[in-house]
This record gives sequence, structure tokens and C-alpha cells, in this order.
Amino acid sequence: MKTIQTDRVVIVGAGLGGLYAALRLAPRPVVMISPASLGEGASSAWAQGGVAAAMNSADSAQSHAADTVKAGDGTVDPEVASLVTQEARSHILHLTALGTPFDRTETGDYVMSREAAHSFARVVRVKGDQAGAEIMAALIERVRATRSIQVLDGTMALELEVSDGRVTGVAVQSADALCSAPVMLRGSAVLLAGGGSGGLYAQTTNPPRIRGQVIGLAARAGALIADAEFVQFHPTAMDVGEDPAPLATEALRGEGAILTNDRGERFMQALHPDAELAPRDIVARAIFAQTQAGRRPVLDTRDVLGQAIKTQYPAVADACARNAIDPAITPIPVAAAAHYHMGGIATDIDGRASLGHLWVCGEASSTGLHGANRLASNGLLEALVFARICADDIAKYVPETNASAIDISLESGGIPPDPNAVTELRQTMTDHVGVVRDADGLKSALCKLAALETAHKSSVSFLNMTATATLIAVSALSRKESRGAHARSDFPDTLPGPGQRSLLTLKEALAIRSKICEKTS
Repeated sequence: MKTIQTDRVVIVGAGLGGLYAALRLAPRPVVMISPASLGEGASSAWAQGGVAAAMNSADSAQSHAADTVKAGDGTVDPEVASLVTQEARSHILHLTALGTPFDRTETGDYVMSREAAHSFARVVRVKGDQAGAEIMAALIERVRATRSIQVLDGTMALELEVSDGRVTGVAVQSADALCSAPVMLRGSAVLLAGGGSGGLYAQTTNPPRIRGQVIGLAARAGALIADAEFVQFHPTAMDVGEDPAPLATEALRGEGAILTNDRGERFMQALHPDAELAPRDIVARAIFAQTQAGRRPVLDTRDVLGQAIKTQYPAVADACARNAIDPAITPIPVAAAAHYHMGGIATDIDGRASLGHLWVCGEASSTGLHGANRLASNGLLEALVFARICADDIAKYVPETNASAIDISLESGGIPPDPNAVTELRQTMTDHVGVVRDADGLKSALCKLAALETAHKSSVSFLNMTATATLIAVSALSRKESRGAHARSDFPDTLPGPGQRSLLTLKEALAIRSKICEKTS
């Protein structure tokens, strides 16, 4: 494999965490591995709700932290929750200074939305449902103007090179359908900021490329993975046949939109005192149950927004228009879809993974903030806070130097994933490792994953996907209880006492999978 040596920090991913860290590291030179052009294909740009932060004088970081711990259902690290919520306000002010056009009142205050499981309206938004896109646009403008940052568009990370427990390089290849032969890039440090795993499911709100590859490549290198079983399913993905499914932001329910079924019956009031604003796992399971019962669930915004939805929530309006739905007249059909992975590469309070010389921020990480069920709009906040933490920790080891631009010549020779195999993998995850799970389904999924790996082992990118899928399924099988977003029909109760985070290596997960499949063969 061709090797390129550089003094630049290698940042895998170009979403919110990667961009924010790159700017924080300046003038230290960095190179960003970006599968698509900046602003395209990153989950951050698709985030509709906003950023949770206690900006109102009547609110507090302590209250925000308490809501975070409560939503996480016993497995949130309270130290991390306190740290992140204390920093939230400063990051909103910094993003404002960078040019993010947050919605403001006539008196200049931030417009705040209330979302599920928050005790206060504390979600800062932009143009209703454009927070992710607008924050990304402001950061991208700064990144393009920063000379120390080089972006390698159209490239993706494939593998980590490890020596004596320390990451020494990242193999990259072209991100197009054909793939190139990998090139090993050795930099002064490696930061993984490459997204979650929602695309491993047939029904997802995530961009098409986000299929657990970054978590998988770290796991294949030996990194410890935490809380892999906790996958959050958004309850109100639009059920319109698109892949990925458009998102009907939770802010709509914050405005007073209600959930009904095709009989016009509201079903959340009987399930939770907060009704439509119950924690996401509860609403997602309720939506799933309605779908399973043949009672098609819908989100009704007519009475609370009427025609205003078309100007106040442009992303929702555009998705409705594409699918011949007028939300001012007709309710929006919805379904539960894979949305956010609370689990990921285990990190400490400094953003360091279990492998040396490796830092992680954003959805690929598991910091302990989200626990079993992420509090709404804490995802972008965590990416901001830990991007800063990772950048500052990396800066302790990387001097301010000049580094020439990297010139990578990518040649043919890579093996892309088989599209049919990816489709089969995604359907397996939705069918057996989805909103509600049981032992038989999880074991069936693991054996299917093993068979897919054997049949397609020549594609490293596909192996990264199956690694993450295997970790999710094994962790889900091992957790014999229902907690947060993890629901077992054969273990419907939550175990008493404090919750325990799960920690697993891929080697351990593969050993468990092997034993299961030997017994069933």
C-alpha cells in the first residue's frame, strides 16, 4: 500500500464535529477526509431541531443536565452531562459570532423551542428546521478561509493502522461507487468525527453514506466500543417511501402538533403524561405499535400551524411537496426510523479512545452523555463540546508548524461493497435489531451477518458495516432488559438499581456470534 507522511492532523469526517475541531486547531495544519463536498452528506447538515442550551435566565445548565440524566435512563455519566451542559451557552455565543443566524425575537433574545423530555424550552433553532444546515454553512465559510485546513473531497477512511496499541495511520480511498486502491496516510494525530450508524437500517433518517463505517473501522483495529445496543429511532420520520426518510422535526410536536392513527384516534395521551412530548423511545415504540397493528400513524399540524408550516419549517414543507402532501390540509404519515446512535467508540473525558493517538467526537463516539436514550437536540451540542475538547487535547501533543498540502493520487483497485449485500444487511437490521427486539431475532440477525461477511469479505468497507452491525446485535442480545431506546419483548422490564453501560470489543462480539451460529447451524 502506498504511504504518505504528513505533519497534519488527520480528521476523518467533515460534519459539525470535524469542522469545529479543525477551526479550533488552527493554525496547526489539518487535513479533513470528506466523502462528499463540504456540507453534503453529513448528518449534522440534516439536523432540524437545533442545539440544546440553557440560554434563558429562568433556565439553568443544572436543569439541562438533570433532564439529560433522566432521559438517559440510568446510564448517563453525570460528570459528562454537567460538563457539556455548562459549556452549551458559550458555544451558542461562539457560533453566533461565527455568523450562524439563530432565530431571534424582536428584542434580540434567542427563540427557544421545547422538545421531548426537556423541562424547559431550551432548543436554539435557525429558520425553524434549518439549524444543522445553517450552522454548517457558517463553519464551512470559515474553514474555506482558513489556510491551515486542507479538505480532501471525495475520500473516505477505510482502516486504521495500529502499532503497539497506538494508531499510526489511516488508510483512505475514493468515496465513489468504484472505490480506489487504499493509500495509507500517516499524520501527527488522528481524530475520528465520521458519523453514526443509522444507514445500517432499511428505514433511516441519516444520509446514505452514514452506515457505521467509522465505528466499524475503529472496532476492527481493536478500539473499545460502548453502549452499542442503544440506537435511537426517531418517531416521526415521514413514511413516504423515500430512502433516507425525510424527518418531521420534533419541534412540530413542541408547537402542539398531535399524533393520531388512520381512525383519527390520539394514542399518546394514554401512554405518557407528556403525550406527544414523551421521551423519544416511548413515542417511537407507540408509533411502531400502531404501524404493526395496521393503524397508520400520522402527525397532524393543521390546527396549530396551518399554512404557516410552509414558511416556518421549510425542510418539512419541501418533503411534503415532493410527495404531494399539503400539511395544511392533510396529516403527515410517519414511521419510526433509525436516527441516532448513542453508542460508539468509547472515549474518556478528554475525547481519547482506548487506542493511543486516537481521538473521537460526534456521533461516532460514546462519551457517556446520552446514556440509553439521547435527550433531544443534545447531539449537535455534544459534537461541539467534544470537538473543542479533542482539539485542545491534540494541541498538547502537536506543535504549531507549517505543513505542505497533501497530494494524493488515487488509482483503481479497490473493492466496493455489493449493493445487494448492503440492502440485505439493512433489511436484516430493521427486521431483527430494530425498535423492538427479542433473542430469536437477534440470533438470526447475527448468523445472517456472519454469512454476509463470509460472502463479501473482500470489501473492507462492507466489513466495517458488518462490524458495527454485529456489535449492536451482540450488545442488544447481552442486555437482558428493556432500557431507554433498547426494548426487548422477551425482557420488557428494566433491571432494578443503577444502569450499567456496556463495553465490548469486536473480538469479543465475534466470539459470541460464532458460538451462537455454531449452535444454530
